[in-house]
Amino acid sequence: MKIAVIGGTGLIGSQVVTDLNAAGHEAVPHSKSSGVDVISGQGLDDALAGVDVVVNLTNSPTFDEAAPAFFRTSMDNLLAAARKGGVGHFVILSIVGTDQVPELDYYKAKLLQEQILAAGPVPYSIVRATQFMDFMDAVLSWTADGDTVRLPATPIQPIASKDVARAVAEVAAGTPLNGIRTIAGPEIFPLDELGRITLSHKGDDRTVVTDPTAGMFAVVKGDVLTDRNAHLAPTRYTDWLS
Repeated sequence: MKIAVIGGTGLIGSQVVTDLNAAGHEAVPHSKSSGVDVISGQGLDDALAGVDVVVNLTNSPTFDEAAPAFFRTSMDNLLAAARKGGVGHFVILSIVGTDQVPELDYYKAKLLQEQILAAGPVPYSIVRATQFMDFMDAVLSWTADGDTVRLPATPIQPIASKDVARAVAEVAAGTPLNGIRTIAGPEIFPLDELGRITLSHKGDDRTVVTDPTAGMFAVVKGDVLTDRNAHLAPTRYTDWLS
């Protein structure tokens, strides 16, 4: 199949392109650097002309109240180009718990993206993933202060980006789900414990202090960022760190 990967040069997109091409498909990465802009619409008609599947892995440049406008505009433009190009399957990557954390603008924005896709004219699949292992350093940086990192004990089920990419590629190469597939890492950790494991492995002697008010994940209630019934990926966190 011919598959257009929008956002195909990023962390997940580049791996999805590699996986799809290795499986014998013709996966083409598109991004602003290649002349495809999901906000202005520039290059979209050409990128999606004659394509069997489009995988949209673009992301809002901010996590704040501007995120919903990004996803609405980008999805409207992509769906219009997909319909014009005769695309038969539209895939997006979303987040486990995106419908359970209305306090976060970004999660509301991702839910809006899902809703726009589901209401659109193209058969679709949504892959919801848990938090990426690759983002743990960023999470630590948000609440770092000198020799201390403050983190809540929010349950997290981290997944490796390579496992996310593999799952997205498999869904893209398959029949449209017209629904959601959930993927997750094989283990659940309190976020503060995950921070301690990460710092210890790196030889970082900073102290993780459990603080239920610290950082973006402080507003998350319960275990909504985990899913024990998800398709479980094989990579364990300590193996990924190694």
